[in-house]
Amino acid sequence: MIVSPESVLSCTETINNAGMESSAVNFVPNIHSGSHSDIGTRDSMEDEHIRIDDLSAHVGALFKCPFPSAFYAVFDGHGGPEAAAYMKRHAMRLFFEDADLPQRTDMDALFFRELENSHRKAFLQADQALAVEHSVRSSCGTTALTALILGRHLLVANAGDCRAVLCKKGTAVDMSQDHKPSYLPERMRVEQLGGFVDDKYEFLNDSIGVTRALGDWGLKPLGSLSPLIAEPDVQQVMLTEDDEFLIIGCDGIWDAMSSEYAVKLVRLGLRRHNDPQQCAKELVEEALRLNTSDNLTVIVVRLSSPERVEFPRQRPRLGTCRLSEEALSLLRSLLM
Repeated sequence: MIVSPESVLSCTETINNAGMESSAVNFVPNIHSGSHSDIGTRDSMEDEHIRIDDLSAHVGALFKCPFPSAFYAVFDGHGGPEAAAYMKRHAMRLFFEDADLPQRTDMDALFFRELENSHRKAFLQADQALAVEHSVRSSCGTTALTALILGRHLLVANAGDCRAVLCKKGTAVDMSQDHKPSYLPERMRVEQLGGFVDDKYEFLNDSIGVTRALGDWGLKPLGSLSPLIAEPDVQQVMLTEDDEFLIIGCDGIWDAMSSEYAVKLVRLGLRRHNDPQQCAKELVEEALRLNTSDNLTVIVVRLSSPERVEFPRQRPRLGTCRLSEEALSLLRSLLM
């Protein structure tokens, strides 16, 4: 399901609720992740991803956080692998080293508002960087989705059709919206800017299957507004003990299965073996079984340890054994 306005908190609501609930709720996420990728049926691999379970240890003094912190990203390239590869190489610089991160020590409403603005700027700066990067052709681009965890706070930023899904007590909650031409708000925005949507193939201006992406500067006329934009949608939520895990995947996963189906599969896997890496592999294998036609990349982030469920093993069935008359006679003599 799409996340509802009631379940997505604004920065102010998030912090105010934190203050009210701090004495009653002491949930701290137990972060552990796994990932898996596959080229699928394509001739080349254009997906990239980043998986960092301990952000503070990774970036050092740039981003000190007294709580568990983590950073994840999926980049689904198109028109070649160069744009996605560029984003993987430079993501830490764009989002942290060169970013206008909050300098406040208090993680209050202003801190999270500044953090959200910093992420938005990083997406737009990445888009501008791809415009002048000689190794990336103007026909090449990438969708992008990032997820940042700071203690109980989850921030998801998305431009394109990658998707993040939160499992809340067994229920799938979409933390991002697929930016496809068929999505009515995006279609209306595109048409207001003079673009058009091909109803048969659901392409923007007969060129691309998403309405937001980084790069693709051959489709973004300089000096004029383009219907293809890099501005991300950003969602923030406060995690609770009901939040079990987060799935982040490219559209190769979601073209083959619903958010609800993926959550059921991962939840079952975690209860069996509690291994996010194995869950990610199982998701990719299931998408392949369901005949997805794209590259596949998925990250599974466990937020709390699941209750272990012991599944009963089937007893081996014993075959029917028939004794010869001679054997039966011997058995009778032994029993007499």
